[in-house]
Amino acid sequence: MVEPAVIVSEAVEQYLLMLTVVDGRSPLTISSYESDLLALLAFLGSEQALISATGSQLDSYFAHMRSMGRKPATVARAMSSCRGLYHFLVDEHILEADPSARLPVAGRPKSLPKALPEATIDTLIGDIEGLGPLDYRDRLIIEFLYGTGARVTEMLGAEVQDVDLDEMLIRLMGKGSKQRLVPIGRQLADSLRGYLGPDGREQLVTSKSKSLLLLNHRGNPLTRHGVNEILNRRARAAGIAGTGIHAHAFRHSCATHMIAYGADIRVVQELLGHSSIATTQRYTAVALTTLRTAYESAHPRASNSPKLS
Repeated sequence: MVEPAVIVSEAVEQYLLMLTVVDGRSPLTISSYESDLLALLAFLGSEQALISATGSQLDSYFAHMRSMGRKPATVARAMSSCRGLYHFLVDEHILEADPSARLPVAGRPKSLPKALPEATIDTLIGDIEGLGPLDYRDRLIIEFLYGTGARVTEMLGAEVQDVDLDEMLIRLMGKGSKQRLVPIGRQLADSLRGYLGPDGREQLVTSKSKSLLLLNHRGNPLTRHGVNEILNRRARAAGIAGTGIHAHAFRHSCATHMIAYGADIRVVQELLGHSSIATTQRYTAVALTTLRTAYESAHPRASNSPKLS
């Protein structure tokens, strides 16, 4: 069996990064989840096996853990780590079905998604002032993720022909190869025009990638890891590193901010491509929590702290 320490898995790395910067999990929790997932990866033998695992294989792994005398709490935590990873892979459009769906669920409540403050997003975009092709691209990445609420994999799969600036629409390919049309806002449209102009994408494109919208500096397809590296680099340059800036955070922020500004939950469900409205309803709870925080900090009769007249 391959030792977990020598296995490098992008899927696991991206999931742990999401837990760190979006969910704000503690270093101890991240370390525990990493150990759990690397042990699972070692049992299955490869990242491809991890991606293509079946429910039966996962059952076999946890039966193996019990046969090795692992404590029930340890097995339960490993199941939680496993479910979280596969939920992430489904949400990122890497998997269509969740092989961990039939694993028993403990009573731990699911954490609410965390949105970025509007000021943080404005700062991040406003700090990118250059007029080079990578500047145009990086502004577009942020405007695209925040403006459409797209999953990062949906954005990376978009082609130039999917953009219709006349009708102000963009076509996204969601889970299960389901297409949806998403409206393009004014600021996203401006970013698209800049990037699709002669000083933007045309400086990056090669014959190998002439149809894809977003490209890396070599003209090759951009990856999820590459997007998060770009966001981290831009956050450091803007002086806001460590504030939860991650590709998936912009999807959370889009939904939360729309609901906070009065958007109908069904509209947000359609925009994000959620098959179940229960998934979208989580953002209502986030918006209400944000509203309560603002109310209690500003209203003179909402807290015990006296307000100045």
